[in-house]
Amino acid sequence: MTHGTHGTQAAFESALHALRVWDADLPAFDPSTAPDDPLDLFRTWFLDAARAGQTEPHTTQLATADEDGRPDVRTVMLHGADGRGWRFATHSTSAKGRQLAARPYAALHFYWPLRGRQVRLRGPVTPGTPEEAYADLHARSTGALAAALTGRQSEPLASPGALAEASERAWARAEAEPTAQAPTWTVYHLVPEEAEFFQGDAHRRHVRLRYHRAPGGPWARGLLWP
Repeated sequence: MTHGTHGTQAAFESALHALRVWDADLPAFDPSTAPDDPLDLFRTWFLDAARAGQTEPHTTQLATADEDGRPDVRTVMLHGADGRGWRFATHSTSAKGRQLAARPYAALHFYWPLRGRQVRLRGPVTPGTPEEAYADLHARSTGALAAALTGRQSEPLASPGALAEASERAWARAEAEPTAQAPTWTVYHLVPEEAEFFQGDAHRRHVRLRYHRAPGGPWARGLLWP
C-alpha cells in the first residue's frame, strides 16, 4: 500500500467512525395505534417526512434478482401508492426490466433519516398497461420524456459524445412532439406481502412493526426485535 493510499484509507476510516446518525429529535411511534393497512401508515409517514423537509422522500431503493438469483439494487422514484400497489417505472428492456421479467418479485426500501424512519416492502411485481405507461410518462416533464426517448438504458455506451448526440435528438423530438410514445416505458406495481416500519430511537430501542399476509388475505402484524 502506498503512502498516499494509506493516508486516504486512514482519513476514510476516521471520517466513517466519527459520523453519527439521527442528529435530530426523533418522533415517537406507538405501534398499538398503527392502522390495519400498511398503506395508510406509509402515507402518514411519507407526508410527515416531506413536511419535515426530508430531501427527496419519494426516492426508494429497488432490489431485484436476475435469472440466476444474483441480487441487484438501485434508487428509483416512487410514482404512486394505492390499492393496486406501489408504483415505479422504467424501460422493460433495462436491466431491472429484464430482471423483473425473469423473476417478478422485488423489494422497496425507503429511508427518511430526518425522522429516523425506514419502510421495507416485499412482494410480487406486475407490469401495468400501455395506457398507464403513456399517462405516467406524459404527466411528467419534457426532460423525463426526452430521457425515455433516448432509450437504450443499461446498454454499453461507446462514449459520452454518443450519449450527448442521442440526448440532443431526444430533446428535440420531445419538444416538437410532446405526445411521442416510448414503447418500452413501463409502469410496474409492487403489491406487498410484507411491510416493515422501523422507527429509530436514540437509546437504540428501535421500534419495528411488521405487517404480513398471504396473497389475497387479511393483514396480520407483530413486533420484531431491533
